[in-house]
Amino acid sequence: MTRTRIGLLLIAVASLSLTACGGDDSDPLSSGDKGGDTIVIGSQDYYSNEIIAEAYAQALEAADIKVDRQFKIGQREAYLPELENGSIDLFPEYTGPLLQVWQPDTEARLSEDVYDALVEATPDGLRVLDQSPATDQDSYVVTRAFAEKWGLETIDDLAKVTDPLVFGANSEAESRPNGPKGLKDTYGVDVSFTPIEDGGGPLTVKALKDDDIQLAIIYTGDPSIKKNDLVTLEDTKGLFLASNVVPVASDDVSDEAAGIINKVSAAMSPEDLVDLDARSVDEQLPAATIAKDWLEQEGLL
Repeated sequence: MTRTRIGLLLIAVASLSLTACGGDDSDPLSSGDKGGDTIVIGSQDYYSNEIIAEAYAQALEAADIKVDRQFKIGQREAYLPELENGSIDLFPEYTGPLLQVWQPDTEARLSEDVYDALVEATPDGLRVLDQSPATDQDSYVVTRAFAEKWGLETIDDLAKVTDPLVFGANSEAESRPNGPKGLKDTYGVDVSFTPIEDGGGPLTVKALKDDDIQLAIIYTGDPSIKKNDLVTLEDTKGLFLASNVVPVASDDVSDEAAGIINKVSAAMSPEDLVDLDARSVDEQLPAATIAKDWLEQEGLL
């Protein structure tokens, strides 16, 4: 017998063995049997996103569902094609930015509107699961002392401030929709502008605490908000595009697995995400440790 015929025979035998071991009922995502297929979970190359992906992975593993971690992939240009072609089964995303990829002309701004539009815009083969209360988006922040002095909870409340307001951010923010003009057009609030070129970083925080500025833009998930006791003002009119954490899943992901992920999303509050991010930045802990501690705290492990 030639080597070629021997090789073909071995391949055929191996194929028959795999069929006998698996069968049509071996898919754990459709039958509930956890011994077969694996859910591939991805994450951005961003510590906060990796922590969320790790929480998904550990919650699924606690239910005996196998996972394959494909973390730190990069940005959307790198991972969206993999998600859309089925190479990745589950990914933590953000509602507003993702909607703008799939529906660039969207006019949705507020959380529920953005989520509903995202459900409709999601390509065939994918579905968005329940969005989380946790957000990671631009926001206006003030110091705790300033918020208490003027009774500030929402951006609307800035209209009560009678002292001059100075808004600090990167120079390009002066001409962006969420800059001084947008604030005036949307909320009727007048501010002057001073450029601070650190993207809401330490220089911006120092300017706030020194009262050189009274208003700044900082991401809602930034640990510096809690560390410096800053207050995020609620954006009631959608000046900032809503960006709730939302899992995007392949249609192959079972209802059981989706239900587990939805419980993780529901349990994660905006404050939780800040705390999780702070543990990464301040304590330099790995994502797996941070996720495990939080899941145990929430009774999800």
